[in-house]
Amino acid sequence: MQNRRIEILDSTLRDGAQGEGTSFSVDDKLSIVKALDDFGVDYIEAGNPFSNPKDLEFFKKVKDIKLKNSKLCAFGSTCRHGTNPCDDANIKSLLSADTPVIVVFGKSWDMHVTEVLKITLEENLKIVNETVKYLKSVGKEVIFDAEHFFDGYKANPGYAIEVLQAAASGGADNLTLCDTNGGTMPNDIAKITGSVVKLFPGTKTGIHCHNDTGCAVASSMMAVDAGASHIQGTFIGIGERCGNADLSVIIPNLRLKCGYETIGKLETLCATARMISEIANTQLYDFKPYTGGSAFAHKAGMHIDGVLKVPGSFEHINPALVGNKRRFLLSEVAGRSTVIAKIQSYAPSLTKDSPEVAAILEKLKELEYAGYHFEAADASFELLVRKILGTYNPHFKLVLYKTMSDYPIPEGGMPASATIKIEVDGKEEITAVMGNGPVHALDLALRKALSVFYPQISEMQLRDYKVRVLEQNSTTAARVRVLIDTADDKNRWTTVGVSDDIIEASLIALVDSIEYKLAQTGKGE
Repeated sequence: MQNRRIEILDSTLRDGAQGEGTSFSVDDKLSIVKALDDFGVDYIEAGNPFSNPKDLEFFKKVKDIKLKNSKLCAFGSTCRHGTNPCDDANIKSLLSADTPVIVVFGKSWDMHVTEVLKITLEENLKIVNETVKYLKSVGKEVIFDAEHFFDGYKANPGYAIEVLQAAASGGADNLTLCDTNGGTMPNDIAKITGSVVKLFPGTKTGIHCHNDTGCAVASSMMAVDAGASHIQGTFIGIGERCGNADLSVIIPNLRLKCGYETIGKLETLCATARMISEIANTQLYDFKPYTGGSAFAHKAGMHIDGVLKVPGSFEHINPALVGNKRRFLLSEVAGRSTVIAKIQSYAPSLTKDSPEVAAILEKLKELEYAGYHFEAADASFELLVRKILGTYNPHFKLVLYKTMSDYPIPEGGMPASATIKIEVDGKEEITAVMGNGPVHALDLALRKALSVFYPQISEMQLRDYKVRVLEQNSTTAARVRVLIDTADDKNRWTTVGVSDDIIEASLIALVDSIEYKLAQTGKGE
């Protein structure tokens, strides 16, 4: 175990924004800056003010935010060949961002210098040195990103080191080694990083890995073991091509597995990851280490029995350390102990011998025979338990519903409509809504009618909708199972409905979804 301090630079807003399908508005970037600062990140690399007007606007607005933990960084290249740094448009733009730290990148692979920049190796060394020296002369902390360093080192180790020397002699505070193409193996990362650390004992060594071989996290960890004291990456690993080193994995690894001193609020890791994934419109996959929904989920009966007796028997850490939670999955391989453990999470006073438990188990068998599947539908299972225990109080009564679909679809119009009549505390509400299909129309109509009584309904968003045919031999009259995934600004939950009619199955799942939300929030304001 170590106690060395490891700095974290988050590049979600710069390198992460280069990922396919990822785009941040100025307000998005400001929200993420606040979240990363609250989490305790050391450096936030926020963008390149020379590259686009949006980043320029961001750097103007971010000045109004008082950061508690993080230093903001502007990112850009060394000055152009033949231009003094003080006259270079890119350098002027970096300084106009008015950040305390500037991350400047330069070429360290000789092939890139001669074939891409089309300048001599000596000219590149001069550019690197003079750029860093000028930025230091105006009072900036300078992180030098040695682009393509590992490929450059393998091709011409002497020149790659000369580039670092040029930056160091210019006064660079940090020499970050970049595996820009993401193709270097962890063992090579460790060997080369270790050599650099020995050559530059008075300057921090950093690591910046891409995930093109699936090794970015491992390579970053190996670099730290070799002496690096600064890691760059992105939250949830988003980034160009296959992404960047995933800080939501690296940070808990550093602290919980290796004992390194690093940034603070680890218990907010999951909440921070969820928030950033929502803003980035990127799915936070269930199988992600530490932050995924399945990271501490248990399905096999023997595993669940073991965790209940000794949590460490099938969990590598306490999930609460990273703000996650343990889940028991209901399935045909789960066994009685799993179901009982699940029931006890809602009703702790019940035991395996309680008659209510027997009634729940019997009802569960009946519903599973009918096609229900509760492994991925925790919310529906909780409502089922509450119904049998007598603690379920429905918030509304569905009096009637009707859907209609138009064919052919009217040009520019909605192809379906739904009419809903509900009753709440003796008061009725009727509404009709057009939608992009009967299920969409039903969802909109139900929410519209209920929002009269429960304004918090507007917080809900339908995130996913899945249909499975249960009787493949007669698909036109088959029984179907519908899973609906719903979220608000704090939670995410899944409900299930089964019927011979896909609309009815969908409605069952929709009603459960809304009832679950209302059970958590009550009448609302």
